[in-house]
Amino acid sequence: MTVITIGIVGITAVLLSVQMKGLKGEYGTYLVLAAGCFIFFYGVAKMETIFRAMEQVQEFIRLNRVYLTTLMKMTGITYIAEFASGICKDAGYGALGSQIEIFGKLSILAVSMPIVLALLETLQGFLV
Repeated sequence: MTVITIGIVGITAVLLSVQMKGLKGEYGTYLVLAAGCFIFFYGVAKMETIFRAMEQVQEFIRLNRVYLTTLMKMTGITYIAEFASGICKDAGYGALGSQIEIFGKLSILAVSMPIVLALLETLQGFLV
């Protein structure tokens, strides 16, 4: 599937949801949620390609595996947090969606701390 196909799935779900809103509003929400889950799991499947490419990059430039693993964790956290936040906001729960976004940002900060500390240790080695 391509981006065009995913776009068509999303637009179709939204249009059907708008039509259902007059009958039973919650069915429209469920339809959009189902389409969102379909797109989410398709995106997760695409991550396998990215993992393979990152492993090849690691072989070429001999990076520490911790850095690439952290980068992939940060990407995953961002994807999941944005997806969950978008669903909450679409359902009318914007405050909960914002809290999920904040938690995602804090999680990214926590995951990246070992790299920040390693960078500071390296800089301290140059200054001393």
